[in-house]
Amino acid sequence: MKEMRHLSQSRYLRRNEELHLSLRHSLLSSLAAPANTPLITGILRGIEKESLRITPQGKLAQTPHPQALGSALTHPQITTDFSEALLEFITPPSHRVDEVLAHLDNIHRFTYQKLENEYLWVSSMPCMLSDDADIPVARYGSSNVGRMKTAYRCGLGNRYGRLMQTIAGIHYNFSVPSAFWAFLHHQENSMAELQAFKTRRYFDMIRNFRRYYWLLIYLFGASPAVCRSFVRDRAHSLVPFGSDEYSLHTPYATSLRMGDLGYQSSAQEALVVNYNDLDTYLHTLCGAITKPHPAYQAIGLKNDSGNYRQLNTGLLQIENEFYSSIRPKRTTHSGETALGALYHRGVEYIEVRCVDLNPYEPLGISAEQIHFLDTFLLYCLLQDSPETDDNEYRHIQENQKRIVYQGRDPQLQLLAGGAETSMRDWGAALLQELEPVAELLDTANGSDAHITSLRRQQAKIADAELTPSARILHDMREQGVTFFRLAMDWAIAHSETLSGTGLDRPTESRFRAMAATSLQKQAAVEAADSMDFPDYLQRFYAQYHYCD
Repeated sequence: MKEMRHLSQSRYLRRNEELHLSLRHSLLSSLAAPANTPLITGILRGIEKESLRITPQGKLAQTPHPQALGSALTHPQITTDFSEALLEFITPPSHRVDEVLAHLDNIHRFTYQKLENEYLWVSSMPCMLSDDADIPVARYGSSNVGRMKTAYRCGLGNRYGRLMQTIAGIHYNFSVPSAFWAFLHHQENSMAELQAFKTRRYFDMIRNFRRYYWLLIYLFGASPAVCRSFVRDRAHSLVPFGSDEYSLHTPYATSLRMGDLGYQSSAQEALVVNYNDLDTYLHTLCGAITKPHPAYQAIGLKNDSGNYRQLNTGLLQIENEFYSSIRPKRTTHSGETALGALYHRGVEYIEVRCVDLNPYEPLGISAEQIHFLDTFLLYCLLQDSPETDDNEYRHIQENQKRIVYQGRDPQLQLLAGGAETSMRDWGAALLQELEPVAELLDTANGSDAHITSLRRQQAKIADAELTPSARILHDMREQGVTFFRLAMDWAIAHSETLSGTGLDRPTESRFRAMAATSLQKQAAVEAADSMDFPDYLQRFYAQYHYCD
């Protein structure tokens, strides 16, 4: 039986290599032609980065969102996620890696100028926490859209607990230019309308991403441990870190954020979301939003005072509640649902949601990591992508669980092609397949940044001690500190780095103007409201007519 499994593994990896042979020798060579360089350099990427505001004692800040940062409802680059204390920074999309990081750096520096005796927590897993009631839900003012955002967050707290919502991460947005799609459309001799072609190929990309994103969790997972306060009164499989009773971990963990302690929902486990095409994706999520779910019906829609405990009693309040490692996205109009935007105008870009904050990086992410993400995502887009079935969907879920808790175990096996497969062998094979894509990106950009990043990731497959998760545990052990102390020390160090040099005068003026304008926009939104909140919600949910 063991020999048969190894044979199946070998055949699976060899089949993959044969499937992608034409990719490497035809499509990639066409893209590498000098005339097609703009198709590659035109890649757009953007970053959404979350960070908790904390006190000098490492506790969650209880202060409201600083007014000097502007309105969390309407500011284009500085907002909040679940909590008043959970900042979210949003960079404008950029064609250049150094530019997107410069934007993120500027947002950090401006924010630090406006914080009063507070730091930004550097880890995805939160700081010292007390009770749910001590985690302030984000507030967005008195407008209907602002009230809806707050009610949605109250629903998340009532469904999953507020502690889980303090977990932070990085969302990486990625798209290729219209000219690239026109080129690919021609290469494939497609008869489909161009936007329909783009949407189909983005879903192809998403399926491949889901097959292989376990590799990203292994390479960049940076949450192998947590403070004990995070899991009190919760069932878990973590163990103390040596004699340290304040830190819990598992020896081979990579990203606890991506496991059942993080953004996971037992209620959603039965929800099989089909990524084979847009119609079935929309239908599945619409059904989860519009059909009542018994456990959430029991919570009730409002409390005795008439305040909303949640937006609805469906399995999902809105589509954003579905916890996924990747999402198809389309920029929405005011008041439009995310699914409605996809239904009417198709996929515009994808959002990667499985990236931990790197506590060793002042911005939480590095240029090296972005270069690899671009290589990985372009690979997922260009290669063949068979449709998935329910069985493969479950295998993907199982691989995620294994890589989260056992990722650095040298004996770890994953499910590939229905067979148990060595994680190291599969990872090495995948990284080898990424080489021509990295070379393509470097040729187009006149650098060696992508292949250099790829080589460093290959080293992590060969030696798990080079991963961020291993480094965190190593530093805790060598320095004799808790998970909290290690993260707190880096929070202080990054604060000094980002506060040490101010913004230049034009950039400072621009951020001040954005903050002031956002406050004016919030006031205008509130003044323009002419509808009762229940009627506003009814009109909002009426948009899900395409569920039928």
